[in-house]
Amino acid sequence: MIAFLSSLMLLYSGEGGGSLLDVNPGLIFWTAITFIILLLVLKKMAWKPILSSLSERENFIKDSVERAETAKKEAEEILEENKKNLAKAEEEAQKVIAQGREYAENLKSQIIEESKTEAKKLIADASVEIKRKNLEAFNNLKGEIASIAVDAAEKIIRENLDKEKQEKIVNDFINDLSKS
Repeated sequence: MIAFLSSLMLLYSGEGGGSLLDVNPGLIFWTAITFIILLLVLKKMAWKPILSSLSERENFIKDSVERAETAKKEAEEILEENKKNLAKAEEEAQKVIAQGREYAENLKSQIIEESKTEAKKLIADASVEIKRKNLEAFNNLKGEIASIAVDAAEKIIRENLDKEKQEKIVNDFINDLSKS
């Protein structure tokens, strides 16, 4: 279109030739008019759609940047919250582990104490049983000795009928047994 307008200007200017360095006032006038018409046509038809398209694109980019920044902030907040939750979970896990260790130590101490108490009780019971058995054995032995003494006394009495002497011997024998 510009080429067409330029050729029209050349026809109406009245000159068909000339060099590039020649100044032609008619050509300048028509070039200026053509340029102004072109600017008006572009302003009417192209500038508004181009500017509105650029404006829409600018708004879209601005909105995209704002949404990206908002998403980034939200992601950072979520990341920070996740870090806090992880730290809290690790802290609670350490507490649970510490409580488990403490419980195990307490249980171990309790079992050891119960074992010691049970062992002392068993030892005490065994000691009492041993004393009881010793006393029982001693009483049995005492009874047998008394029986032997009576039998011996009976033999002695049969051989010697001295009653006082016999009683003294038996009493001495029983006293000796009681001392043991």
